[in-house]
Amino acid sequence: MRRPKRLILNAFSMNCVSHIQQGLWVRDDTRQLEYAGLAPWLDLARLLERGGFDTLFLADVMGLYDTFRGSGDTSIREGMQVPANDPMLLIPAMASVTEHLGFAFTASVYQAHPFTFARQCSTLDHLTGGRVGWNIVTTYLPNAMENLGLDDLPDHDGRYDFADEYLEVGYKLWEGSWEEDAVLADRTRRIYADPAKVHRIDHVGPNFRVAGPHLCEPSPQRTPLLFQAGSSDRGREFAARHAEGVFVITSRTALAAGTGPVPDIRRRAAALGRNPDDIAFFQGLSIVVGGTEAEARAKEAAYLEQLSTDGALAHLSGALGVDLGAYDPDAPLESFRGQAMQGVVRGLLENAPSGTRTFRDLMRANMAGQFLTGTPEQVADALVEWGEAGIDGFNLVYSTTPGTFVDIIDGVVPLLRERGHLEDGYRPGPLRQKLFGAPRLPDRHPGAAYRRRPTGPASS
Repeated sequence: MRRPKRLILNAFSMNCVSHIQQGLWVRDDTRQLEYAGLAPWLDLARLLERGGFDTLFLADVMGLYDTFRGSGDTSIREGMQVPANDPMLLIPAMASVTEHLGFAFTASVYQAHPFTFARQCSTLDHLTGGRVGWNIVTTYLPNAMENLGLDDLPDHDGRYDFADEYLEVGYKLWEGSWEEDAVLADRTRRIYADPAKVHRIDHVGPNFRVAGPHLCEPSPQRTPLLFQAGSSDRGREFAARHAEGVFVITSRTALAAGTGPVPDIRRRAAALGRNPDDIAFFQGLSIVVGGTEAEARAKEAAYLEQLSTDGALAHLSGALGVDLGAYDPDAPLESFRGQAMQGVVRGLLENAPSGTRTFRDLMRANMAGQFLTGTPEQVADALVEWGEAGIDGFNLVYSTTPGTFVDIIDGVVPLLRERGHLEDGYRPGPLRQKLFGAPRLPDRHPGAAYRRRPTGPASS
């Protein structure tokens, strides 16, 4: 009998008021207004570990979504990813009340010098016992670049070229600066580390000059577990080269047909000499669970009714770089068909879900993500089907927090465990070992090329 596929569960959140499903912070059954305090985050971490989640993934931005109607006013009014606090600073606190839960965070390659960032990552990896992952982003918000002192947003492919060098510096620091046996901690001889086994990196590139050595001794994972979510051709090439986890929005139809990002990135990874199975793919879903299907549908309808159209438009406008404020949200979709419009908007219209009648409906559908709604049994069945189609795990968007995750943990997780798709406990070791079986980058990952061979016996 074939062994059931193990599925990876990732909770998706952000250290802000309103993350993906804009406007639901007004409900009285969510803790989004408490985002700036520690209590809801500590409670969430404990809850997710009790429920067997593998990771909590924290998104982030470095600027305002200010494309909609020519300003950031709507984003500020709606609490739409502003105010937003630093996600990295939450991780040590949450790690202190958990033992196994992993923590992935978003950080742009433009927000900190790679030497500084490598040190921050190593520190977090030490403090958490190796439970840290990094979601690599290149930043697409013009306001973020202004905040970071850059005159303009670099072109799309140029941002990925910059990220490639950023990763090269990181690999040299994490993997190549300190040899595996550099740390002696020898009290008798009063030698903490052998200088002959700690190396400068002397990186010189088009964007960075970094001498080294890395200031941190090797952490449990050395390099944090690497995530990425780019969907463009250049983004997929970057993911195929570097990523160990990729966040995607695809369909089971595309997976069955061998199209879309998952098979494409796997093929690219193989062409680069990597093992395609060293990459896990996470489908984004918004799960709504009810005791009956009717109850679940009613809950979904209530969420859809309360979603903020303006918040959705501000979010999508910034993501697309197109001001959607020019479109009447209550106009029927048919009224747009013959107009000369931006290609991105035309693409949204052409892929509108069935039953979508107005531009407002379209915005709600895009903002809410892919709803997976039903009883615990129906949701569990669907997740298993996704896994059989080729998805390795799920990036689960909340409607209310922690309510959405409570419903999943109490209703869906026990069924997945009974069927063998989730384990009753956690595997030992750091996050990479829990998910992939080894704590360090695999040998065929490009970062492994920067490892140093042992240089001989330690200093006497």
